[in-house]
Amino acid sequence: MKRLTSPLLLALAFALVLAPLAFAAAAPAASAPKDKSPAAPLAAAVSTVTGIAISPLLGTGAFGAYQWMQAKTEAEKAALPWYAQWSFFGPALLLVGACAAKDALGSVVPPGLKKPLDVLETIENKATGLVAAGAVVPLTMSAVSKMVLGGGTAAVEHGAQTGGLAMLPLGAADLSWLLNLATVPFGVAMFALVWMASHAINVLILLSPWGAIDAALKAARTGLLGLLTLSATINPWLGAVLSLVVIVVAYLVAGWAFRLTVFGSVFCWEFLSGRKNRFSPTENDNRLFSSSGLAGVPVRTYGRLVLRTSGDLEFYYRPWLVLPERSAKVGLTGRELAVGRGLFFSTIDAASGGAWFVLPPRYRGHEDTLARAYQLGGVREAGLRKAWSALKELLGVKSAPAGASA
Repeated sequence: MKRLTSPLLLALAFALVLAPLAFAAAAPAASAPKDKSPAAPLAAAVSTVTGIAISPLLGTGAFGAYQWMQAKTEAEKAALPWYAQWSFFGPALLLVGACAAKDALGSVVPPGLKKPLDVLETIENKATGLVAAGAVVPLTMSAVSKMVLGGGTAAVEHGAQTGGLAMLPLGAADLSWLLNLATVPFGVAMFALVWMASHAINVLILLSPWGAIDAALKAARTGLLGLLTLSATINPWLGAVLSLVVIVVAYLVAGWAFRLTVFGSVFCWEFLSGRKNRFSPTENDNRLFSSSGLAGVPVRTYGRLVLRTSGDLEFYYRPWLVLPERSAKVGLTGRELAVGRGLFFSTIDAASGGAWFVLPPRYRGHEDTLARAYQLGGVREAGLRKAWSALKELLGVKSAPAGASA
């Protein structure tokens, strides 16, 4: 059964990746929405923007491929935007497939090889999210404005025809710019909320040591995109209702998703830039992330750990990074805490168990210095490093002397 796990996960991942495009391609012209109201394009646009936000590269690539397939002549294809050209959506969908294969085969790929690939995928998700927010979403919302006011016929639906939509004629005046003032910021804000919640999945994959969990998270996200695509294909209002549910959920988890996004950004930058080679902890006031042990502070809040002259430890942070600064007492002395040295990032743990702080990758190799600065109870192996040390001990392999450079 174990031999079949990876192939089955790979097949499932590719099926989910191709699902949105397949739904769009399979939608016959006869299934076009019967709603001729001017608000129908707005409902379709909500589904489009939400789908792209869930997975920017897959959503933009599939949306562009659908528009390309809907174009009847070469002239119409040449007039399509850049994301609806083969030069973009072809490589984009191939890259999505490669990421799906990486997640599906995660159970047999060594963590030391897969984790850098996870970092690269997280960066790709950030980059394509910025591109979609800055270009694709405004273009989509602008097209909707022109359709509502009678100035254009651009397609905005996921798998739904736009021909035959009623327009609101306003003479020769082009007032689409006025409607853009409302629709474009609304679309970007809606995109940002959903993208941030979806991007949290990439960060969770960074934190997860098990490839099967990674594949399950990615499949769930892609499955949601496929469901949204199918709903919008059947009826734009059905897709809009499902999109609003996704937006509300994204709003409710916005704080959690924002903290994960900050953590992922710091992790990726420091991992790829090798900042640990140019960094040394200060004698006090070092930046790190809170964990589950610190009461009253949300997990993965970015802040400063300060050692007072009295020996007390305090954590200072700004909610959303910009609000007035707050502080929280750790409640444990330094001797009751220890640095847990991990394979990719380390933590500060209580001697009795439980993580209190998560250290960014720049602290890798500087755990002893940090422990001395805060008068902590030493450094010990944690996570995969702990498992590796136990395996070496079991095999009778001698460990390097304490204090030797890694």
